[in-house]
Amino acid sequence: MPPQLLYDISKIDLSRVLYDQEVVRETNPQRGDMEHLNGIIYADPEKGQIIGYKDVREDEFWVPVHIPGRPLLPGVLMIEAGAQLASFYTRKFIGWKGFIGFGGADEIRFRKAVSPGCRMYLIGLKTQERHRRVCCKIQGLVDGNLVFEASIIGTEV
Repeated sequence: MPPQLLYDISKIDLSRVLYDQEVVRETNPQRGDMEHLNGIIYADPEKGQIIGYKDVREDEFWVPVHIPGRPLLPGVLMIEAGAQLASFYTRKFIGWKGFIGFGGADEIRFRKAVSPGCRMYLIGLKTQERHRRVCCKIQGLVDGNLVFEASIIGTEV
């Protein structure tokens, strides 16, 4: 059986930006080459749901060197984009104030290649929060295809 999305997104307007890049920057500390979350499209804090996106650009630092002639978004940057989505959710909706560190990732699967020039939607679902730890399941979609999935752990540092 093929993997299922974390929740039904068919009724969500993926063209509507709820929080733009500036709001992401007000919430997340990453800058420059390490900014991998461009905006938020949807959030339902009561259900623990959030959807954001990363525009995969031709001018990113990895393009000339990660498979020259056929650049592919490195999996570690897909995970980083998912971690930034989870961090945004945790700071904006759960209310954590301090630095949120990357605590780990489990159940990682890469399913399709991602190339420059596309928009990767990031679907997030908070699955657990206790003490100084939050867990989120993240899925990446490009052109309606699941490209990666992971469970990401964040810790309050």
